[in-house]
Amino acid sequence: MQFLDVKTDYAFKKVFGSENSKDKLISFLNAIIYDDSKIKIKDLTIVDPYNIPMIKGMKDTYVDVKATLDDNSLVIIEMQVLHHEAFEKRVLYNAAKNYSIQLKKSDDYHLLNPVIALSIVDFNMFDNDKLINRFKLLEKDTFINYSDDIELIFVELPKFNKNENQLDNIKDQWIYFIKNAGSLEYIPSNLDQEIKNALDIVNEANLSKDELEAQYKRKEFLSIQRLAIMKAKNDGIEEGRKKGIEQRNIEIAKNLLKANMDIDFISKTTNLSIDEIEEMKSEK
Repeated sequence: MQFLDVKTDYAFKKVFGSENSKDKLISFLNAIIYDDSKIKIKDLTIVDPYNIPMIKGMKDTYVDVKATLDDNSLVIIEMQVLHHEAFEKRVLYNAAKNYSIQLKKSDDYHLLNPVIALSIVDFNMFDNDKLINRFKLLEKDTFINYSDDIELIFVELPKFNKNENQLDNIKDQWIYFIKNAGSLEYIPSNLDQEIKNALDIVNEANLSKDELEAQYKRKEFLSIQRLAIMKAKNDGIEEGRKKGIEQRNIEIAKNLLKANMDIDFISKTTNLSIDEIEEMKSEK
C-alpha cells in the first residue's frame, strides 16, 4: 500500500476539510485541543467544505480548514510545511481577523465567539521539548486569565518521534498519522477506526490518475520551494553577513526572484513588502 502525504494541501483537505470529514475532524480536534477536558466536541460545521476535484494554483506553502464547533467557537486548522519570517505574526493576525469580523456594525461585543488557531508545523518553532504549545491572554506576572476568546495552539511535528508501537492514546495516533502517512506501507492495526478511515481516504489505490498527478505536482512544488529557500538564505547570509538583517533579506529576495518564486511567497519569506520586491523585479 501507498498513501498520500497528509502534510500537503490536497491530502490534508481531503481528510479534514471535505463534506465527509466531520467525524474525523471531531475525533482529531477532541484529541488535540480537548484531550484533557471533560467537555468534548459533539458536532461541528466545516466552513466552505472542499468538494472540488483539484486545488488550483500552488502559490502557498500552507493550507487551512475552518470549522464552527457546537459551542459556536471557530477553529482554524492550518498545516504549514515551510517556516518563513513573520509566520507567527500571520497566525496571530488571522486569528484576530476572524475574531473581529464576526460583528456587524451595530452588533454588541457579547456576541463574539472564541477563535482557536491550531497550527500543525513541519519545523521547530519553540526552544523547548513540548510537542504542543498553547498561548492565550494572561496577566504577565500573576498569570490571571484575561480571556479565552483567542487561543493559539502549535503542534511541532519534528518533536514527535514515537513509532506505531509507542502510541499511548488517540492524540499520539493522530499526530503519527499526519507525520507518517506518506511513508506507511500498511494500516497499523492499533489505530482508532477514524484514523483507519482517514488512511483509507488517502490510500493511493483509491485515487484517480488526476488526483495522484495533483499530489505529485504539489510535493514537487514544495520540494522546489524548500530548496530555493535554503539556497537563497545561504547565499543571502553570505552576502549580507556584514550588512545586517535587512540586507540579508534583500539578498534572499533577489535570489528567490532569480528562482522565479511567487512575489507573495517571497514577501512572506523575507518580511519585505510586495512593493519592495516588485521594485527589485523591475530592476532585474
